[in-house]
Amino acid sequence: MDERAAREALNRVNPYSRPSELRITDMRFVDIVGAPFHCTLLKIYTNQGLVGLGEVRDMSDRRYALMLKSRLLGENPCHVDKLFRRIKPFGGHGRQGGGVSGVEVALWDLAGKAYGVPVYQLLGGKFRDGVRLYCDTDAHGKGDGRAMGQALKARLAKGFTFLKMDLGASLLFDVEGALSAPLGFLDQFKAAWRTAETRQASPQPQSAERRREEEVLHIPHPFAGLQLTEKGLDWLEGYVAEVRSVIGPEVPLAIDHLGHLNVESLIRLGRRLEKYHLAWLEDPVPWQYTDQYARLSRAVAIPICTGEDIYLKENFRPLLERGGVSVIHPDVLTAGGMLETKKIADMAAEYGVPVALHMAESPVGCLAAAHVAVAIENFLALEFHAADVAWWSDLAAGLPEPFIRDGFIYPPDRPGLGIDDLNDEVLREHLHPGIPGLWEPTDGWNETWAHDRLWS
Repeated sequence: MDERAAREALNRVNPYSRPSELRITDMRFVDIVGAPFHCTLLKIYTNQGLVGLGEVRDMSDRRYALMLKSRLLGENPCHVDKLFRRIKPFGGHGRQGGGVSGVEVALWDLAGKAYGVPVYQLLGGKFRDGVRLYCDTDAHGKGDGRAMGQALKARLAKGFTFLKMDLGASLLFDVEGALSAPLGFLDQFKAAWRTAETRQASPQPQSAERRREEEVLHIPHPFAGLQLTEKGLDWLEGYVAEVRSVIGPEVPLAIDHLGHLNVESLIRLGRRLEKYHLAWLEDPVPWQYTDQYARLSRAVAIPICTGEDIYLKENFRPLLERGGVSVIHPDVLTAGGMLETKKIADMAAEYGVPVALHMAESPVGCLAAAHVAVAIENFLALEFHAADVAWWSDLAAGLPEPFIRDGFIYPPDRPGLGIDDLNDEVLREHLHPGIPGLWEPTDGWNETWAHDRLWS
């Protein structure tokens, strides 16, 4: 090695890091809103001054991560897989996977910083430099297809090359005769839906009223008794036709938030929409109903997609084995973290299934997903929810400028996730009103203990 190469190598070494002696000393949090949702950011501190950044799944709870703290203190964070296997029994599907997954992300950030390499390199290196984003656009205030089309066209003007929009039962709430349901239930469901939208925009504490609303909204789709009428099918098909008339036929367009419809209505709707060559239909029924996914996939010539609420690799396998999905959609912050998501993607590749990553979090969660995206072969696109949040990229210091270029992001070629630190000034401006505080001590969780072994 010549002298210049030696100097360059030394410049990549953190002189304050001795990886074999690195130990976890603390874990702290901050909760913010409007990014675009409730986000819980976490830091894992060490005895050598290195700090790992992670994030609990959007709209989750920091306690899913806090319960892991006593099981991590004093451990070497570079032993990521060992620690993940210790804590993974404490995760679950949906937001319950957010603690384990967010901690796993912070461990990889620390390992990358300790060894002076980006996380994607620890995951096996890159298949690509840039990560294509697909820009999500909700249906709020877009009561007809032309309005939605114009909103999507504005996304294209910003450089995005892949789009997603909401389309489903909620658009039909005020269209008389478009939905069939037990008499009285539809009014109850509409009221609960609209109140939930308000609560999401302005977080409020739990209450008996809120629990009653959730009882209605949490009815699994097949049990709601909600069906599309011919008028409803006509209306939704017309909506998509109007959207396509504005954005054109070329750009990929995915569909989400179909609503609490039974599989028969979804098949009828899917057949109506085949001519618009949609990128996928997302989460048409709860992911657990493998047989319904297989039935829908066989009946409709539109790719079927699910996975954002599935925890761990083994729980994706039934959908892949039965041919229930054409696209899988894991969220790094539910699936079990970065390495687990790569394993899920590798398994899907064996079935010829591409991966679109779900992501509705801060730059921390975004970069965690982006590092995975460049490290997997069968990547399609990464979700982006924050196109309308002006301060979103200001949350993190040290990001490339601009962070998004022509609808792509490029994970930094820097240690860990590539974030210098989080911007406390911006965080303070957006603190969750019900969870105040910025990186406050969590010493009360230092010594919690239980007999965690899963066998006797």
